[in-house]
Amino acid sequence: MALVRPKARPTSPHLQIWRWGPNMLVSILHRATGVAMGTVGLALFVWWLAALAGDEDSYARFLSWFTGPFAIVGYVVGIGLSFALFQHIGNGVRHFFMDIGANFELNSNRKTAIGTIVFAACATAALWAWLLVGKQ
Repeated sequence: MALVRPKARPTSPHLQIWRWGPNMLVSILHRATGVAMGTVGLALFVWWLAALAGDEDSYARFLSWFTGPFAIVGYVVGIGLSFALFQHIGNGVRHFFMDIGANFELNSNRKTAIGTIVFAACATAALWAWLLVGKQ
């Protein structure tokens, strides 16, 4: 009995063939920001709840990461989470329009992909400017 070899099938295009574009970036960012908000946000929420359930010292230790000597860590996490939120919202709105059949032309798709990144950066900067100015 002879062994029959299958015919060579064409391979699917991969990252080496496609040019990197903003639409690929926001697609990956949409997934990454969703995972980041879910994991980091949940961890912070559980930590906050545990600090609330504990004594005053545990809550003060929690707040020290955001107001005390480690405040830079809290600011980096906060700015990162707010950028993730705004990027996820912007790309969600972009996908909503794609779901109703609009925005499939390459030029408009590219512009809206760039727009979500610009929106996320501007909204994050505006939020943190408002938060930091409101503190003083």
